[in-house]
Amino acid sequence: MLNHTRLKFADPKADAVELFALSADQLDAWSKDQPQTVRTWVDRHGFKAASGAVCTIPGEGGEVAMALAGLGDNKTRARERFVMATVASKLPKGNYKLASSHDIEDAEEHALAWLLSQYAFEIYRAQPPHEARLVCPEGVDKDKLEAIAAGEALTRDLINTPASDMGPDKLEDAATELAKAHGAQVKMITGDALLDQNFPMIHTVGRASATPPRLIDMTWGSEGPTLTLVGKGVCFDTGGLNIKPAGSMGLMKKDMGGAATVLGLAHMIMATGLKLRLRVLIPAVENSIDGSAYRPQDILTSRKGLTVEINNTDAEGRLVLADALALADETPPDLMICMATLTGAARVAVGPDIAPFFTDDTPLADALRNGARQARDPVWELPFHDPYETMIEPGIADLDNAPKGGFAGTITAALFLRRFVTDTSRFAHFDIYGWQPSPAHARPKGGVGMGARAILAALPKVLDL
Repeated sequence: MLNHTRLKFADPKADAVELFALSADQLDAWSKDQPQTVRTWVDRHGFKAASGAVCTIPGEGGEVAMALAGLGDNKTRARERFVMATVASKLPKGNYKLASSHDIEDAEEHALAWLLSQYAFEIYRAQPPHEARLVCPEGVDKDKLEAIAAGEALTRDLINTPASDMGPDKLEDAATELAKAHGAQVKMITGDALLDQNFPMIHTVGRASATPPRLIDMTWGSEGPTLTLVGKGVCFDTGGLNIKPAGSMGLMKKDMGGAATVLGLAHMIMATGLKLRLRVLIPAVENSIDGSAYRPQDILTSRKGLTVEINNTDAEGRLVLADALALADETPPDLMICMATLTGAARVAVGPDIAPFFTDDTPLADALRNGARQARDPVWELPFHDPYETMIEPGIADLDNAPKGGFAGTITAALFLRRFVTDTSRFAHFDIYGWQPSPAHARPKGGVGMGARAILAALPKVLDL
């Protein structure tokens, strides 16, 4: 899954057609500087620089001599990103180079959009490639953008693969392959060994599956600040004995989207050589049903010693994450980030396109917001609202995994996880969706990374790299 050869820039020494990326308000000024034949051609073809529009201008021999890409008007630009991906999919075969003047952030967006436009999920069926290639714009870090695109592609592939081929064992294989590619170390704790080593909630959630649960623990780097990424790896979620209806179960292959996202982010970090010490923890389970399945009203004792009353077996993600967070907290990193496809309430709050996050650290929140803007990777801060703490306290146990009433489900889930981190000042939790419900620029329908690029952009500020 790491072999994403399509997601590369063209050879900078190759002949390339000039591509002018123009907004609607730039078109007239550009046209005035062109020969009459070019102006006539553009006008006759009705090119108005609409978002994603393309116009190719032929040379004397019929070859493409020049190309125009539409970025839309100011309103369109404000609400759309990665328009250049749609342009790339429309252009004929060949190499192209941006001819317009852009600031570095715009050039990076256009270049990354182009790379992401080349993504195709090909595990089960070959997909015809887009054959237009881009020369990396001057001033843009080519290797970094290729690493980001490859990390995003890894995340998408992992999410898109059905549970028949992406169970806990196969997620382990993916982590092992990633570790091998970057010289990282990885170890697993599997099956009943989870009980022996005090990961009772990971074991309980996953024990009903034919594929044993496991904890994946990957480490990389020998110098610099410490960063721990924890990703929810529920490879399929039936809901357990509180079984989901068919309509809700259909997308549950993506319930390991947190794990897929932290693995993609880990690739970005390792491939770009950030000077930090990285740890990735993934509790990998399938929430299934058999005679050993855990039940509503069961009370579990977590690794940290906190007891949890089970009021819904479909709120399993916070259980497996709790044990992994408790392990991470035993050797506190400089920064801990948790990523999970955790609650439907998050989608009700912000929809499928935004990654909500929680943190008690204002500078960290500011860095994530700035990173999101820079990386065109939208995030939104939601509060760890302390008055809601009582909602996760059932009385019979320390914690309730599914408070009744349905209010503030995203916040109560985040508060639950925070209970397993001692020093929350350098902790952030992302409640992501991991799925693109309909095609958009650079984002085909299917699995998608959320928040990873924002985090990558924020790390140098947060960890003084």
